[in-house]
Amino acid sequence: MFINFRRIRKCQCVQLAMTIFILSVVMVCWEQLDKHVVSHAKSYSYRYMVNSYDFLNKSFTVSRQDADSLSSYDYLINHKHKCTGRDVLLLLFVKTSPENVERRRSIRSTWGNETYIRQELGANVRVVFALGIHQDPQQRESTQQALLEEDRRYQDLVQQDFADTFHNLTVKLLLQFRWAHAYCGHARFFMSADDDVFVHMPNLVRYLREMDRRGVRDFWVGRVHRGAPPIRHKASKYYVPYDMYRWSSYPDYTAGAGYVISGDVASKIYQVSLTFNSTFYIDDVFMGICASAMGVSPQEHVFFSGEGKAPYHPCIYGKMITSHGHVNDIHDLWKVATSLEVQKISGGLLGRLYCTAVRVALLCKPSYVDTYPCKSAFL
Repeated sequence: MFINFRRIRKCQCVQLAMTIFILSVVMVCWEQLDKHVVSHAKSYSYRYMVNSYDFLNKSFTVSRQDADSLSSYDYLINHKHKCTGRDVLLLLFVKTSPENVERRRSIRSTWGNETYIRQELGANVRVVFALGIHQDPQQRESTQQALLEEDRRYQDLVQQDFADTFHNLTVKLLLQFRWAHAYCGHARFFMSADDDVFVHMPNLVRYLREMDRRGVRDFWVGRVHRGAPPIRHKASKYYVPYDMYRWSSYPDYTAGAGYVISGDVASKIYQVSLTFNSTFYIDDVFMGICASAMGVSPQEHVFFSGEGKAPYHPCIYGKMITSHGHVNDIHDLWKVATSLEVQKISGGLLGRLYCTAVRVALLCKPSYVDTYPCKSAFL
């Protein structure tokens, strides 16, 4: 039997070269592989095998005095009587920044219009914008004067004396819960939303009325993140160092873009926030930590969007609650999403079948999009 040793050596050289190439690629990409694979594997293992976050209570608990020193700021603009004497279905806080004047104006004239909600939907909803002071000291004075003028006209701003930055989002979260406790504790539901979120108010009011009729408690709905790992990549704005959070998994939480809780949950979050260290600056995760300490778990609602926009189509609007990433299209989206044509298109057996097929085509895609999940197409 004749053996070609030269060919064998050639094959071995090719195999060796390929092995070196693959190892080189893995070494170069290891940081990204670790970020997206290893960290998630650790996180899911902890979430689904251990599934206990009792240690967080001890880790985050500080004295009442220390907690106040970290998150207690003076009010620069306030409206103590906005909820007084009213039967409030929903207190809706919009997280905004001082410079986002146009976003606030768009919200007031569309889904956040209290007069429309009261007259057309028959519901009492209080809409409040939560913000700090401009992060640039050179623009602070002129911006503050503009805010005071804006508030004189609309009387819906609540502002505290902290720099309005990403790393103060937890401070802004605590502003909302502490204001709600002090001035609107009788609201049956509480919602927190970003100022680039679209809220389909007719659908939301209808949904909350049904939940209120059922007398729900420990109610917390939104786009749920389960077993999410801390981001250890320093280039990310969501980077969390080990000395701030040393465990491999966060408690379950809802995306901060928009979620709803019942009044009893708002009261529980307020109580635990009085003795929790608020230097942890990822606000939606901090919300999850507080809720975990009080034994409250988030519930998935498929029509609360994550980071992505919901597709533009009447078959989507019929059940939409929130959609994220809307700035310049708020007025157009509000007009078409609340049109009577939406109900006509999706009405009847043929309409339901048609819209199911449309939603499958729009939502059930092989690539992941952080909007409504595929299962929502069949609801």
